[in-house]
Amino acid sequence: QVQLVESGGGLVQPGGSLRLSCAKSGDILIAYNMAWYRQAPGKQRELVATIGWSTTYADSVKGRFTISRDTANDIMYLQMNSLRPEDTAVYYCNVRILSNSKNYWGQGIQVTVSS
Repeated sequence: QVQLVESGGGLVQPGGSLRLSCAKSGDILIAYNMAWYRQAPGKQRELVATIGWSTTYADSVKGRFTISRDTANDIMYLQMNSLRPEDTAVYYCNVRILSNSKNYWGQGIQVTVSS
């Protein structure tokens, strides 16, 4: 089993910054991608950014968010700058096993952008 734990969320004013962290533990994984998703109230879950064979971003966060990974310590980060109220959501860490597309999810962490 794989455990994913997010941290670093909270309340920030528009234009501010936050850095989310996702710590991975449990089974040793060899070939996998990691990603950040988010889900706003009343909205569908959306992909924010992925990192693995390639690095991708949703159009809504390009130029503002940066995804990175500390492979040796099994930590993934999402640096979020120039935050907007529409970035308010629960953010989820995701691991996808390449061989079978098996997904693992963190519990989610709240990010609120408001004055």
